[in-house]
Amino acid sequence: MRNLKGKFITIEGVEGAGKSTALAFIAEFLEKNEINFIQTREPGGTEIGEKIRSLLLDKNHSQIHPDAELLLMFAARVQHWHELIKPELAAGSWVLSDRFTDSSFAYQGAGRGINLNRLKELDSWSMGEIKPDKTLLLDIDPKLGMKRVKLRGASDRFESEKIEFFSRVRKGFLELAANEPGRFAIIDSAETISNTQSQIKKILEAML
Repeated sequence: MRNLKGKFITIEGVEGAGKSTALAFIAEFLEKNEINFIQTREPGGTEIGEKIRSLLLDKNHSQIHPDAELLLMFAARVQHWHELIKPELAAGSWVLSDRFTDSSFAYQGAGRGINLNRLKELDSWSMGEIKPDKTLLLDIDPKLGMKRVKLRGASDRFESEKIEFFSRVRKGFLELAANEPGRFAIIDSAETISNTQSQIKKILEAML
């Protein structure tokens, strides 16, 4: 394996943007380049995080208050960071995560309408200045994204939201990217898989 400094890469986007396919491609790229890495997800990544994930994605829990949803997300995230991500980065591994804090700003902030100043205070208190080295935002029209989701079959609690919710989420993601152009890379994921992968490959090669 290459002796490189650990890097923290996150993948973001609305439902149906193609994150799973992109993650598999990135994992293959890192393996080919002999980079030691781990792949994880949010909410989840740890035993505690996965239990919280099951609560948050369960369609039977439609009564979860937006504030409770947000706090559960951050509870899982704090555990995720301290138990898994931080130690792996310290050991020199690259960490590839399906979602991180940006999702809370897009989903609970822009999507649910939680006050962004409150969200920033929670983020600052619980996570400090922690940010990924690079965030790949897979951008797609929510209508196309939801068509892809429906083809997959059964949907979870988030995937069951209305298109207006995902339009707000997409807008939230794009605003985040506009505010941090150095960290974010916007990937057009509405085209073919090969086109999306070509965009991702260029970004990863620049990171080596």
